[in-house]
Amino acid sequence: GRSLDDFSNHTKKAIMPAKGGSKGKKVVKTAAKSASKPAKDENAGLFSANKRSFGIGGDIPGKRDLGRFVKWPKYVRLQRQKAVLYKRLKVPPSIAQFTNTLDKTTAAELFRIMDKYRPEDKKTKVQRLKDTAANKVEGKVDKKAGPRPVVVKYGINHITALIEKKKAQLVVIAHDVDPIEVVIFLPALCRKMDIPYCIVKSKSRLGTVVHKKTATAVAITDVRKEDQAAFNKLREAIKHNFNDRFTEVNRKWGGGIMGAKTVHKVKMYAKAKAKELAARQG
Repeated sequence: GRSLDDFSNHTKKAIMPAKGGSKGKKVVKTAAKSASKPAKDENAGLFSANKRSFGIGGDIPGKRDLGRFVKWPKYVRLQRQKAVLYKRLKVPPSIAQFTNTLDKTTAAELFRIMDKYRPEDKKTKVQRLKDTAANKVEGKVDKKAGPRPVVVKYGINHITALIEKKKAQLVVIAHDVDPIEVVIFLPALCRKMDIPYCIVKSKSRLGTVVHKKTATAVAITDVRKEDQAAFNKLREAIKHNFNDRFTEVNRKWGGGIMGAKTVHKVKMYAKAKAKELAARQG
């Protein structure tokens, strides 16, 4: 005869798992998991980089150029449309010649010489006039007063007058004057008067020479003795590139450059036409 306590102990042993059995199973599981994971690189940093997913529900997209999606100001749109039209439409030679500008090396030499002959700025002029007035009141004789300083001339009317009187030795014209009618006659006038001229980039760069925001054209009337040799060499190079090539340049039309889509379509049409012709002949 067994007692009730013996029966309960027997059932507990049957139901309860053996001691250490669960621990053994856990060890096997962790070993299996660790075997599936790749071994960590010893040189790797503290934090590992996770690959970003930009799909639905993923992270925000990476940085990219959103220029095409911007609503640009009207003046930006107009100047871009104008540039595109200049490429697409046929441009007459008298306007197209302004795309042929002076090369970088010669332009650098030209601006180096012009920087030596910059006119006085507003502050310097005011101070000079004050000093002159003060000296006049005091009755002093201004010893510095003499011939006018040699400086670069600017202003389209002034330059036109200098060319007509043949006082200008070199005329420099900006390539991006708007409206172009302001300077369109200058190359022909310079050629007629046999005065070397050149077209440079740009009106803002010319403006810095004469202390202005922009300048349509500038003229050099005279240079000092120390710069005479370099200036004569520069004039010869400019005359060869612009004055001597005037007739050749004025026969070439500009523009007529189609966009990428149009070029592709024309190419496809030509290909289809050639295929059809070959099929007829074959």
